[in-house]
Amino acid sequence: MMTAARAVDSGLPAPGGIDRYPYAETPGADRIPAPAWDGAENELGRVGRRSAGSRGRGLHGQLVQQLGQMIVSGDLGADRPLVPEEIGQRFEVSRTVVRESLRVLEAKGLVSARPNVGTRVRPVSDWNLLDADIIEWRAFGPQRDDQRRELSELRWTIEPLAARLAAGHGREDVQQRLADMVEIMGHAIAQGDAITFSRADAEFHSLLIQLAGNRMLEHLSGIVSAALQVSGGPVTGCDRPSDASLAHHARIVEALAAGDGQAAESAMRQLLMVHPEVERVVPAPREH
Repeated sequence: MMTAARAVDSGLPAPGGIDRYPYAETPGADRIPAPAWDGAENELGRVGRRSAGSRGRGLHGQLVQQLGQMIVSGDLGADRPLVPEEIGQRFEVSRTVVRESLRVLEAKGLVSARPNVGTRVRPVSDWNLLDADIIEWRAFGPQRDDQRRELSELRWTIEPLAARLAAGHGREDVQQRLADMVEIMGHAIAQGDAITFSRADAEFHSLLIQLAGNRMLEHLSGIVSAALQVSGGPVTGCDRPSDASLAHHARIVEALAAGDGQAAESAMRQLLMVHPEVERVVPAPREH
């Protein structure tokens, strides 16, 4: 069954109650016999049916989630044929639900539908790796380490630059909102309220990227949001409520108020390195 994404390790629950796909075998009592899928070794039998209330999704959303997770996990490999009739029978949903779900997956680059060929799983090189769902599915699948490292590297590319650019935009209303988020995070730490801290932190980073005044950077803000929602991987100063994290957030706000782009960028880099574990994900030159 789908369960909420584990937040015990980091102390921060995933905003929105992100569902998590159990990649281990489902206990026998919960498994449902599935029709043979032409040598697929009963792949769909590993998933079983989810409850209708899973993550507040309807049947369409649940099927997208389940098939997407199976594709990203490798349970349904590249060029794997997806037969709508078999999917409908396996998950006990209508053809309409199957058809609409496959269209969503096609838009994400996970599958392709061609006349006389049918619908097949596409290779990773064709996936929209910036899609929020795909980020989530990779983060809780076999590719979890690569996904979290890649997210951290992208944050190092996006956020220090956004902080520097934001210092050049004197929007007092947004700067005040950033200060409010820091205050809320401070109260949350004092009260041991990880949920409130997480929400205020997510809004802080979203606002900061908006304040940068670069529409292309703003378009990439979903990457930062996804990174903040993914728990259990290498941590940064935003993954754990702490006084050090709070102090760096406050320094960013002070630098923005002073219009000091260099100080804002430096404070953001320090924030992303609060915890020693982050050394595993700090970008470094790679050998080719």
